[in-house]
This record gives sequence, C-alpha cells and structure tokens, in this order.
Amino acid sequence: MTDQLVSVMLVDDQPIVRAGFRRLMGTDGTLRFCCEAADGEEACRLYKLERPDVVVMDLIMPGMGGLEAARRILVGDPVARILVFSVHDNEEMLARALKVGVLGYLTKKSAPAILLDAIGKVAQGHMYIDPELAGKAIRYGGGLIGRLTQREFEVFRLLAEGKTPGEIAALFCISPKTVSVHQTHIMQKLEVRSLVQLAHVALRHGIVRS
Repeated sequence: MTDQLVSVMLVDDQPIVRAGFRRLMGTDGTLRFCCEAADGEEACRLYKLERPDVVVMDLIMPGMGGLEAARRILVGDPVARILVFSVHDNEEMLARALKVGVLGYLTKKSAPAILLDAIGKVAQGHMYIDPELAGKAIRYGGGLIGRLTQREFEVFRLLAEGKTPGEIAALFCISPKTVSVHQTHIMQKLEVRSLVQLAHVALRHGIVRS
C-alpha cells in the first residue's frame, strides 16, 4: 500500500452495525470509509464501481450471502482483499470463508481496536485470523456439512432460510431444475429427508439465524 488512506467498504445488512462502523472509521487517520452495502448483490455492484482497498464482509444476509459475494468479487478481481466480520465463530463458516479466498476472519465479539488492526493487516495483503479461531481452521474435519460443495452450501443456506427453488435460481442465474438437483444432493449428503430437518441442521450449526 502507498501512503494514501486505505479505502474500506462495509457489507452488512444491519443499519446499526453500518452506523457504528462509519463512526469507528472516523477515529483512524489511516482509513477512509468508502461505501456500504446491505446485501451481497449490492456489494458486487459497488465493488466494481468503487474498487475499495479492503472489503469488510458479513456472512449471513438476506439473498446472496457473504460467501457467495466474496467468491464473485474474487472471480472478478483475484487480488481483492476481503475481511470477514461475522457473529459466527464456528469451524464450518471459517473453513468455508478461507476456501473462498478471503484474507481475514474476525468475529463481532472483537474489540474495535482489533478490527482496525485487522483491516490494516489485510490492506497490506497479510492474512488475519481471529486468534480464538486460528486453531479451528487446522482442526476442522468438516463433518456432514463439509461434504457439500460451495454451490451446494449456498443453496443449503437459502433453502434453510425458506427460499424457494425459483428464488434461488434467480439469485444464481441457473434453472429451478438445477436447484432441485442440488437440493436432492444436499439432502442425501446431510442425511435428511425433509426441508424441516434441513433447516434444523442449519440452525444447529449456526448457518442461519434463529
């Protein structure tokens, strides 16, 4: 990075989080709040327009979640620097995020100073993992959910949120029939027989909000 201010985009569906983040950015003389998005679709659009130095990304949002948004941003710009900032402190979400290619993962339990430090590290191209989670990335074995491909995982999350195959198909620009095929594979891999059971698995692993 140069001596210029680091531009930062926040992606989070909660207005109170975005407001607090804007105030926090104003306390650091090395960072510049660039823009904000409330969902993954908006994040992808704004990234192309603004090209922020760092994207601070929530994971669970209505519609396109943070993992899919991060994946799409990185497909378009492989050197994009993305820091996950999430309530989730479980191995599954951490492993998924790292597999997508994000540079950092921090939980929302972290102190403001740690968030600022993490943004600075990611802006320099360094990986930053929440110290409480670092060991989990190595120990994580995957379990049932680890059997899912990245696309299956996103379909799984949206089905658990109550989205229809048609709605999911529109998000990913695929056919409802393809979504149904994914659904069949997901239910086989997770060893469930109904969408209710599927939703319970998602809740138990913290994949969706209760």
